[in-house]
Amino acid sequence: MRITPTFSTLFALMITANFALAQTDNSTLIVDWERAKAYTLEYMEAMPEESYSLQPTPEMRSFAQQMLHLTDGNYGFAANALGVESPSGFGDNEKVEDQSKANVIKLVTDGYDFIINAIKDSDPAKMGEKVTLFGRFEMSRKMALAKGFEHQTHHRGQTTVYLRLAGVTPPQEKLF
Repeated sequence: MRITPTFSTLFALMITANFALAQTDNSTLIVDWERAKAYTLEYMEAMPEESYSLQPTPEMRSFAQQMLHLTDGNYGFAANALGVESPSGFGDNEKVEDQSKANVIKLVTDGYDFIINAIKDSDPAKMGEKVTLFGRFEMSRKMALAKGFEHQTHHRGQTTVYLRLAGVTPPQEKLF
């Protein structure tokens, strides 16, 4: 097959247009964070109420504290990455007295809603702008959100062991 200059030009324009669309749309970020929220909710629903205080070892966080730490991260990463004011101070959720299943689910859901709505309200054209994350690490807004995604994935993943120790089969992985 012979590739004509017209075909090559058209192909290059299609690639450029797709790249430009990807740069001006936050929908992929939103879908990923909504999926993470649903997956984390499945973890919290699977854990029995009496096991929310479970700590594999004394120096480790409890299941509830892991989820609340994840939530503190969601607030902190959204605020830092997108320049929005967080309604929660860093570490506030992990320190709440009521670490019951119902309250943890509410707080974690609120944290996911905060970051998802902050992404929805953000200007996609500004995702490439540099920010200084937590006063130390310079990166793009989009990369800062990726670091937040990595943080919540890490802590949710740690709780797989907690579920197993409580005799619960962890939810099926949600890559897509």
